Amino acid sequence: MVAGNLGCSQTLVLLNFNTLWWLVQISTMKNTKLKCILIDDSTLQRRAVAKVIKEHSKLDLINEYDNGLDAKNDIGSSIVDLIFLDIEMPGFNGFEFLESMEHKPQVILVSGNPNYAMKAFDYDVTDYLQKPLDKKRFDVSIRKAINKYELQNAEEVVLEYIYVNSNLKKTKLVLNEILWIEAYGDYVKVISNGKKTLVLSTMKAFAKQLPKDKFLRIHKSYTVNLEKIENFNGSTVEINEQVIPLSRHKKEALIKALVVIE
Repeated sequence: MVAGNLGCSQTLVLLNFNTLWWLVQISTMKNTKLKCILIDDSTLQRRAVAKVIKEHSKLDLINEYDNGLDAKNDIGSSIVDLIFLDIEMPGFNGFEFLESMEHKPQVILVSGNPNYAMKAFDYDVTDYLQKPLDKKRFDVSIRKAINKYELQNAEEVVLEYIYVNSNLKKTKLVLNEILWIEAYGDYVKVISNGKKTLVLSTMKAFAKQLPKDKFLRIHKSYTVNLEKIENFNGSTVEINEQVIPLSRHKKEALIKALVVIE
């Protein structure tokens, strides 16, 4: 362990002078609002789902349908970014609806039956939600949809990465590929897609170098990429099927960061 203020200062200087940033400007889409439709044959279920959609600041529910045929006929005449789709509907179920569409917008399947979850992703859907809707899980799902929409509609490509000192070499880390950062003694361990990188730094110093709208320190030992969070509860978050501890006093900050997508 590095002891005292001198050791800490040396670590900070190493990071500040040897971390090189390369950023390409991107046209941000802070006012993204997805135009949605809802398809569900059950009036009660449709009302319940519609209420959650209408309460989300990034969604605009433009129409509701009690069957897929009417929705399919109308989609061509209006711009739809996202479809909330029930599966079990008489005559023309959700999967048949998807198969009938040549060009489809993003789809979030909403069903009371968990047995369809595996089959759902054969249709390249954005997400699968189980009724009754869980508000936190719903917000995570909408973040996925907005991230996907912005990537598909961005006018410029984001190229955002840093170079850090690791094993006496300068190593390139693409920020979007970072899953989480973990404190590791005098180092931090950066977990990315397919690799782990050790960097001589404190967690506090390293976290300061990251975009605050994309990364959040959720525990004294963990900083996470918000866009990589798949699930979370009051004490943990899940990224890439790995469970990471969430400090109690960081819960509200996490909820705010995931729901308020700027």
